[in-house]
Amino acid sequence: MRPAGPVGPPPAFKPPRNPASLALKAGGLVAIAVVSGLLWWLIRHEPETTPVADTPSKSGQYQYTLVEGPQVTSDCASKAYGDTKEFFGKTPCKRLSRALYTTEIGAHKALVSIALVTMPGEVTATQLKALTDKDGTGNVSDLVRDGTFKAQGAPKVSGDSAAYDSHVTGADVAIVLTDFYDKHSDKPVLERIATDALRLSGDLRR
Repeated sequence: MRPAGPVGPPPAFKPPRNPASLALKAGGLVAIAVVSGLLWWLIRHEPETTPVADTPSKSGQYQYTLVEGPQVTSDCASKAYGDTKEFFGKTPCKRLSRALYTTEIGAHKALVSIALVTMPGEVTATQLKALTDKDGTGNVSDLVRDGTFKAQGAPKVSGDSAAYDSHVTGADVAIVLTDFYDKHSDKPVLERIATDALRLSGDLRR
């Protein structure tokens, strides 16, 4: 008779599975799957954002005082010079509004010319801007150049020391020219004024 072997430990007790616990875990997995699917759908169907046009700000850095105008006409060719005049001869504008403003920076005063040209459409407006942006192609005559504004000491805002900027909004082209009184020179400041003053073109649409 074989001797009895060592008695091993009793088998481990496995508690019965709880149906409620299993259901809870299964529900959690389903919820995770649903959320993941929803996030994927949102990413795939996110609407494309429409680029915002670069429009001049309505509130700016400098304050302006109207000193001349606005003067309004539909004959742009007679109010322009150089290649710009020839451009208007072939592509007439629908409306031109011009005005002059002054602004003061410390002890110095600048004269600012604003011209708002309304072309037949956006294509011709873009063509006009591209033309006036180039040197030596003429421009719309400001109210100093055409002799309308006769104030003593007014600077020639279309001269070499002046600053220029322009902007297209649909069929409208805003053109700014500015220079200091008393032959004061500060081109970086003039360029900031020219860019800031583009917002004044909104007043010429009225």
